[in-house]
Amino acid sequence: MGFHPTIQSFINPALRPLLFVWVLATMSFKTPYHHSAITDPPGKQQPTTPPGTDNKQDDSLSFSLPFNKIGGLIFVKGKVDDVEGNFILDTGAPHLVLNLVYFRNYPIEVASQEQQSSMSGIGQYIHRTRLRRFAMGAAQYFQYDADLTDLGHLENSKGIKILGLLGMDLLRQMEMIIDYEQNMIHFHRIGRKEGNSYQSQHLQADAAFTTQAIDISQNQVITGMELAGRKMRFVFDSGAETHILDSRLPDKVYEQASILGKINVKGTGSKTVEALRANVTGMKLGNEALPTLPFLIANLEQTCFAQNMGVHGVLGLEFLKLRKIGFNFVTRKMYIWK
Repeated sequence: MGFHPTIQSFINPALRPLLFVWVLATMSFKTPYHHSAITDPPGKQQPTTPPGTDNKQDDSLSFSLPFNKIGGLIFVKGKVDDVEGNFILDTGAPHLVLNLVYFRNYPIEVASQEQQSSMSGIGQYIHRTRLRRFAMGAAQYFQYDADLTDLGHLENSKGIKILGLLGMDLLRQMEMIIDYEQNMIHFHRIGRKEGNSYQSQHLQADAAFTTQAIDISQNQVITGMELAGRKMRFVFDSGAETHILDSRLPDKVYEQASILGKINVKGTGSKTVEALRANVTGMKLGNEALPTLPFLIANLEQTCFAQNMGVHGVLGLEFLKLRKIGFNFVTRKMYIWK
């Protein structure tokens, strides 16, 4: 059935301040964080490299990583100090996030002004630590800050050990091309001397793509969309297993949606809430018409996406059915191969 002006009648008033689905993309970062409260682990000596950099940060670097898909999530290997394991590629997370289950012995700083947010409400204060070293393929980061949260419920649902989430601060200097046919992600760190002049070999080898402008705001990737003739701004989130549409949009937008029912969504801690499921037709990404897509309907006002004013929803990668998708986070461009 069509989704008409009675949208708010589907939503219990207690659920109107709904927050975001899945803890993996739910961190709310309201203030910059600092390093002074974190000390070295016992018996460990920190490298002298400045925090958050690697020894060749100004140099270009190319490498590729195989990935596995479980559900709608992309898993790659990463290494924290001497511990190697699975990480979720999550462009919706501003920072590197570690699973507290495996890093309880690390020194912890509590960010007193920042709390986790999820679809079920505001949760615990955010915990942070500093790593001696983090490696993702050939890219290395020393004295690198990471957030800590319990991802145990996500491990249980996926049946796999998860060390953490790879957030946007690891990718800001990168070109990243995800090849779904080959199950490979190709990374290129764009050096200072390359800048806007960098020409990707992957774009030259397969030119059957369209280009879409993106923006990066608050460490989140923003792209333009169109629905029911309305220009909209969406967060592009590789860690979202479903798309999300803000419930506060005009009624005309929801004439493009068909309600499928309600769903219980797990958020911060053990809380769950109901959200609406809908299929949405007529959405465009640039000049590309998208197929009918499944969405959750929720109020984004108090989520981690609320810091980006004017964001109307969240777009995941799972249901776009692309051969490849690429991002140049320096030149702010997205490449789409159908």
